[in-house]
Amino acid sequence: MAAPSRPASSHRTSRPVAPPAPGRRLYEHVADVLGDRIRSGEYRIGGRLPSERELAQSLAVSRPTVREAIMSLELEGLVEVRLGSGVYVRQTTPSQPAAIPDVGPFELLEARRIIESEVCACAALRMTPAVLERLEALIAEMERQNETDVLLSERADRQFHETIAEATENTALMAAVTALWDARARSPLIQRLSVKALAAGVKPGVNEHRAILAALTARDPHEARNAMSAHLARVMDQLLEATEVETMEQARQQAEARRRKFDIRPALGI
Repeated sequence: MAAPSRPASSHRTSRPVAPPAPGRRLYEHVADVLGDRIRSGEYRIGGRLPSERELAQSLAVSRPTVREAIMSLELEGLVEVRLGSGVYVRQTTPSQPAAIPDVGPFELLEARRIIESEVCACAALRMTPAVLERLEALIAEMERQNETDVLLSERADRQFHETIAEATENTALMAAVTALWDARARSPLIQRLSVKALAAGVKPGVNEHRAILAALTARDPHEARNAMSAHLARVMDQLLEATEVETMEQARQQAEARRRKFDIRPALGI
């Protein structure tokens, strides 16, 4: 008897992707590779793609790069991400035009961590009482809006970071920070990620911003740099958790389903 065909999700052949063409981002290149596999039938409609970890290992790229590529395919309508289950092929041709090439959410965060940490260190040496008062007010706004309107809280978050950049009195640094936040606002991938993060309950971290403010109040550039770096590292961790498709949520859902299946207390009236 012939051996049964292997489902798409069991594909584990290691085929590292070739370097992307000059000027093309790695996640876009990985999305192209996965899209080609979908169109060729290697990943069939209705089938589940290999796990994020498997794809990262077989393609020799990072898991954030794979996740950015998956979100790009999701925007095009080629795949569907099911929380706690995996990524499934929906169709072989895009239902939406390919997203305009733009910065990926995780590479943007990496850039922000590098640049804004140094900006924060510079600002610590030029703090004024007025700027500190403004930063305190923005943290209070974040804390208040976290309970009512997270979008307004995120606006206060941006103003907090831009206020720190303004405190450097360096127009180039101010422009760099503004450009990073503008890229965040216009990126389709980042907007998609923001929706997922919001659904997962991710909000601006008030305590992390207070740690930054404390370092700035002390006029300590070393601590200011570390506080900003730690904050943006935590943001990346939160976003990775928010977009994880094969997390403990799957085990929780399965356990809950089993509990409902075997729970006889309602039938006994208890």
